[in-house]
Amino acid sequence: MSGLDELTREELKALVIKLHETVQDQAERIAELEEEVARLRGGKSSGTLCIKPSAAKKEKGPRKGRKLSFSRHALPATKVVYHALEECPDCGRKLSGGHVKWRHQVMELPQVKVEVTDHLFVERYCGVCGKRYTPDAGMALDGIVVGKRNVGINLMSLIAHLRTVCRMPVDQIRKLLWTLWRLKISTGEIVEILHDVAELAEGEYESLLNRIRGSPVACGDETGWREDGANGYLWSLSTPQVRFYAYRKSRGSVVVKELLGTELADGGFAGSLVTDFYAAYNIYDGVKQRCWVHLLRDLKALVEKNPDMPEIAVWADAVNDLYNRAKVAATTEHTDHERCHLRQDFERELLDLARPYLGVKSAVQRVLAERMERFIGELFTFVQRPEVPSENNAAERAIRPAVVARKISGGTRSPKGSKTSSVLRSIFETWALQGVNTLEASRELIISANRKTCPSPA
Repeated sequence: MSGLDELTREELKALVIKLHETVQDQAERIAELEEEVARLRGGKSSGTLCIKPSAAKKEKGPRKGRKLSFSRHALPATKVVYHALEECPDCGRKLSGGHVKWRHQVMELPQVKVEVTDHLFVERYCGVCGKRYTPDAGMALDGIVVGKRNVGINLMSLIAHLRTVCRMPVDQIRKLLWTLWRLKISTGEIVEILHDVAELAEGEYESLLNRIRGSPVACGDETGWREDGANGYLWSLSTPQVRFYAYRKSRGSVVVKELLGTELADGGFAGSLVTDFYAAYNIYDGVKQRCWVHLLRDLKALVEKNPDMPEIAVWADAVNDLYNRAKVAATTEHTDHERCHLRQDFERELLDLARPYLGVKSAVQRVLAERMERFIGELFTFVQRPEVPSENNAAERAIRPAVVARKISGGTRSPKGSKTSSVLRSIFETWALQGVNTLEASRELIISANRKTCPSPA
């Protein structure tokens, strides 16, 4: 610094003191700023500025594959089109050879018109026998059409598929056929086609009911259904492989006896029946399992309805804990004797939870507690029989498509329509449950049933 030599000793001392104070002020300011930076970063300050060294770059390994790929996989091509330049854009020289640079796959539906075929049966005369012969219509049209209908089997299958699987109203099916193929079919003819398919599937429909009756476990449920504006009920029976539906005007136990065939000397259901707590199922004398999901749902609603009573939540948690322990016991290896004792222990423990509220009118838990006591012998069947589910979810899932269809169409208009709806829903839902192509399965069923109904002459 020029000019320091001219300062006196006292002036130099004063300058040093001033510089020392400045350094102290700056050090305090730096410390405050470091604390502020550490607070904003969520870390702690060490009092000194620390710069983290750059991490060494890691070598990239192979990319981990996803369990589920959401990209569309290339499909087998049904047609290949090559796009290549014939001439050079710059000089006009003719080009040839080359290799495929990239591919762009396009999926498209062909625009086709409805195929109308005139089947002409020619009569011919035999000069030796002196007779005239015409081909048999049943043999000639086998696998093409049903009876004297002018609608082919493929079209019948499509209409049944659209009505049952896609839940399309009849009028919308009519509009779709006209829009896509310029095919004009009246609403009444579509309805008659559905009736024909249901009649051809009648044998398969009865077979589904027999398979359920022979199953070791079946789930049952019912929902409201309207026929010609009158209230009725659609009943459902389900197994892991079969779904069966039937419309009845009654919701009483007589329907349960009819569908399960409990009055039959042979062929009636003798397995474990899984249902909700509806009283109509009490008529079944065999093994029953009541749905825990319904019970736990009512417990949750009771807790939400009484938020100012914490003791109800404690009681509901105890019941939930008991059910969870029973679920673990059901999936654990035990002997038949041990399972029987485990079931008795769980029943005894649930009764202990319900007993304080039995008959106590002032207790909000009374209704559910009395339900537990009434059905105590049907709540832990799944512990003793591992093949029996603890809930009725299978029947709930089976009945849901019918509920959606009811909201769309409002129901059916006649007993014949209700029967047709039940038959088609049973066979199509069963095919879907089994992972079968419902459109192709419908076509095969119509062909097979038509041959049985109208066998060809030998």
